[in-house]
Amino acid sequence: MTDAQAPAGAAKDALIGMEDLDALSDRDAPFVQLFGFKTERIGFGEATIRLPYNKDHIRPGGTISGPAMMALADWAVYVAVMGAIGPVDLAVTTNLNINFLRKPAERDLIAEARLIKLGRRLAVGDVSIHPEGDDEMCAHVTATYSIPPQT
Repeated sequence: MTDAQAPAGAAKDALIGMEDLDALSDRDAPFVQLFGFKTERIGFGEATIRLPYNKDHIRPGGTISGPAMMALADWAVYVAVMGAIGPVDLAVTTNLNINFLRKPAERDLIAEARLIKLGRRLAVGDVSIHPEGDDEMCAHVTATYSIPPQT
């Protein structure tokens, strides 16, 4: 993130809280409940999201499906963006790139997202996904979000 948004050594509070995020997801993001995402932490430009292990997310070959991991990463970056700019309904994904690094263990997946650039119109995030209890990544994601003009 640029120095203008997060000065070195100056921690900023998230601009959205858990209650507001829950209300937003209940109202406008039904896929959050469908996947079972659990928001564990929201910071200014940071978020930690859990995807509980569920056999419904398994694909042929016995691994968690790519679409489930992509949705996890996308939601994690969205939450990180909301933590930095507050609730903005029309902040949308413009690009998402995922590298599947290894088959994840049959456990919950943890996505740790952080914004690496926050501008007036775009936010770029980085996500590491790893199985619970294992620090080795099973997937790495970069994503760009478009931020609508402030009125």
